[in-house]
Amino acid sequence: MTKKIAIIGSGNIGISLAKGLVKADYTTAAQITLTRRSLDHLKPFEAAGFNISNDNKATVAAADVVILAVLPQQLNTVLDEISSAINPAKHLVISVISGVSCAAVKEKLGNDVEVIRAMPNTAIAIGQSMTCIASDNASAENIADVTKMFETVGSVVKINEDLMTSATALCACGIAFFLRAIRAASQGGVEIGFHADEALKMAVQTAKGAADLLLLHGTHPESEIDKVTSPKGCTIAGLNEMEHNGFSSSLIKGIKLSALKAGNLYTKES
Repeated sequence: MTKKIAIIGSGNIGISLAKGLVKADYTTAAQITLTRRSLDHLKPFEAAGFNISNDNKATVAAADVVILAVLPQQLNTVLDEISSAINPAKHLVISVISGVSCAAVKEKLGNDVEVIRAMPNTAIAIGQSMTCIASDNASAENIADVTKMFETVGSVVKINEDLMTSATALCACGIAFFLRAIRAASQGGVEIGFHADEALKMAVQTAKGAADLLLLHGTHPESEIDKVTSPKGCTIAGLNEMEHNGFSSSLIKGIKLSALKAGNLYTKES
């Protein structure tokens, strides 16, 4: 990989991606420039071999791939700043900014620019993100490149852009939903006799094991549940009690409401 990459707005997502790309040998630190208004925050990354800058326009002009990772409220200012440096024949633009459509980026940078939208979640920090990507004009080659790029920090699914709000609810908000389920399980553990730290450790590892069973076996949750439930057993009794109290339906309703809320936020931001 010899393309020069500019990460505009090097916060948590931008930094995590930069580290992932280097760790996976997708590229070298020397090929990546990190930008931020205050360079003090980026000094440790300069020492690690990354280029750093507070000049977005010059950084974009020297790059082949431009990753927009600023806050939504900063985006229009940044797009105005870099628009004259964008060359549609050279640049691929990737936006990881929540709620901003490909069309909104092209409105500022020009309709000929290839734009790919990517939505990672907070597990990008440990290389375990579920990232959804979408585009309305990118080539198959660029889609493949961006897929490979985000696979350095987790798993990737390509979706239609109109499903990005739904992906926000399932993957981005979903982190919080599963964390709350783990928290509840640990509280149940305390109630049945374990110390809080023990209960949390047990709940976390059990949840991780459950997820890995599905990932490694490629099975459906119900087939794994069947292996744990025996006639008149304690597992089915617990499951049925949870279902009587709305366990599955409340999770489904929560995801639907989060998707609705995300859709309204998108409308306000665009």
